[in-house]
Amino acid sequence: MRYILLIKKQAKKVLQSLDRIDRNRIAEKIKLLGDNPDNPILDIKPLQGQPYYRLRVGQWRIIYDRDDEVKIIAIAKIKPRGGAYK
Repeated sequence: MRYILLIKKQAKKVLQSLDRIDRNRIAEKIKLLGDNPDNPILDIKPLQGQPYYRLRVGQWRIIYDRDDEVKIIAIAKIKPRGGAYK
């Protein structure tokens, strides 16, 4: 069962500002996440002390929330590795 993907405005702006290669790689991983958030090929970890998860795509981190009851994934942030957890 596919999940509905919601991308917050801030994350969408970052995604649109990236070069084509990074944007396509991240978009592909987000699509896989929506198809199956438990996919073992995705590098996903829960964030400690927060209700969020992180998906690693090269030097980029996608921070998102997941609601399994209504099948929604809300992408909160797309940030470079160093500033993703602040």
